[in-house]
Amino acid sequence: MGSRTQTVKKNNRMTIDATAKGKDFIRQSILSDLSEGKNESRVFTRFPPEPNGYLHIGHAQSICLNYGIASEFQGRCYLRFDDTNPTKESENYVDAIKQDVLWLGFNWQEHLTHASDYFEDFYNCAMQLIEDGNAYIDSQTADEIKSSRGTLNAPGAESPYRNRSVAENQGLFERMRSGEFEEGENVLRAKIDMSAANINLRDPVLYRILHAEHQRTAGQWCIYPLYDFAHTVSDAIEGITHSLCTLEFEDHRPLYEWILDHLNLPYRPRQIEFSRLNLEHTITSKRKLSELVEKGLVEGWNDPRMPTISGMRRRGYPASAIRDFCKRVGVTKKEKSIQIAQLENSVRQELDNNSPRAMAVVKPLKVVIDNYPEDQIESLAANNHPKNRDMGTRTLPFSKEIYIEENDFMEDPPAKFFRLKPGGEVRLRFGYIIKCEEVIKDSNGDILEIHCSYDPDTKSGSGTSKRKVKGTIHWVSAKQCVSATLHLYSTLLSAANPKSISDLNEESLTVVKNAALEENLVHALPGDRFQFERTGYFVVDENSLQGEELIFNRIVTLRDSWAKMQQT
Repeated sequence: MGSRTQTVKKNNRMTIDATAKGKDFIRQSILSDLSEGKNESRVFTRFPPEPNGYLHIGHAQSICLNYGIASEFQGRCYLRFDDTNPTKESENYVDAIKQDVLWLGFNWQEHLTHASDYFEDFYNCAMQLIEDGNAYIDSQTADEIKSSRGTLNAPGAESPYRNRSVAENQGLFERMRSGEFEEGENVLRAKIDMSAANINLRDPVLYRILHAEHQRTAGQWCIYPLYDFAHTVSDAIEGITHSLCTLEFEDHRPLYEWILDHLNLPYRPRQIEFSRLNLEHTITSKRKLSELVEKGLVEGWNDPRMPTISGMRRRGYPASAIRDFCKRVGVTKKEKSIQIAQLENSVRQELDNNSPRAMAVVKPLKVVIDNYPEDQIESLAANNHPKNRDMGTRTLPFSKEIYIEENDFMEDPPAKFFRLKPGGEVRLRFGYIIKCEEVIKDSNGDILEIHCSYDPDTKSGSGTSKRKVKGTIHWVSAKQCVSATLHLYSTLLSAANPKSISDLNEESLTVVKNAALEENLVHALPGDRFQFERTGYFVVDENSLQGEELIFNRIVTLRDSWAKMQQT
């Protein structure tokens, strides 16, 4: 076993055991920095979402990583909104992101910031680059700039405006800020190297003109920094020590460091990249997720089939299960696809420990117990959890007519079918042993109901009979049950590694009407979770109406069905 990290503060200085084993490469890097006394022994991280959509499972990994590291090293983690593109952002997304972060179990406390907090700082930094001859105003069109960047095998061509004087660039940038130019008429570019092997260093655009209302600053600004510039400066202003990004930003790190090298900023953060979380049968591109929503292919951003945090919350995934999943996946430098079974296993484990049990019959088949008293209603005791006695017990009404699952009866069963069959016996969960005596059919040969007899000496827990049967099935009383609609989910996308929404699974949602549930569930509220015995884990949907229409979403099946699918 690797030794645990020892973290102690003495005289406001943190001492770390840098030899601690069992840590991922990011934590090892942080331990190394701390052992060398870097950053005044601080660990400051940030989670910087752009408020242009809802957070998804990939963001959950980043949230858990950044907040987790800050907690482990007694540091701080900023929730920073990268709100530098007012054409795509809104306050609604800001509110949704806050809700998701809090629901996952993390709190930014007083460390909530916005890139827009630093608009004046960004402007001053840009002016510094201009004054030092490290930036210029380019009046080429966007297409001209793009075509002149070159390729991986050919250098780019310098802009004809690259050698404008400092004074001219200053004047033009001031006029851009005052709103004298139309969108696309001018941009601010860094003056680096048009022949650089890394295309991101070929005079990247730092500022552009956008005549749009900003959700926080209204019409105060009409020029906005691009991500690479705003992100770097924000990190430095906030004193971020470790700027953790996914691997697609690895090629952007030289630009990140160039900006830090050429500006007089109070801190110098360090960028570290890790592989993004790629979950099979899942798309996390905001553009593609937006397309699903806009085309009406899903109910919305919080559709339980969506990989968004709000969708998973509505699906019934516990926040603790998502945190556990992110911990198990860990962080690496190598891109890989994670099987969805791993996420479901974390969900299943959490639900198994904390979900009360209930009886629910998905496709009801009526059973009439001929020798049971006509008007008798008996109360049977049932445990709310097989292992956790603290969850207590409940009573189940038992009567002459009950419902069982349609597939728990077969007229001509195969060998080793241990459920109900003609002349066969099964035990009713928490109840009696019953025997099939007669099958009633309609004129088309479809089964209408099953007539059975029961053995009154076989009541569960009574100790009056030693008789045993191989099969036990669930049931509900036909007259003392509640009707509900069940939503049964499969993956939204059929391909393991989907490239687009064209891989949409047309059978990702099955709606089951008129399922029969035990009457104890009549008062279930949105968000309440249960294990429906032998069926799966379910949660009451947010649109469920108590006393009118109960709607349950299946969170996950009882067993891992993915392993079997992988073998077929």
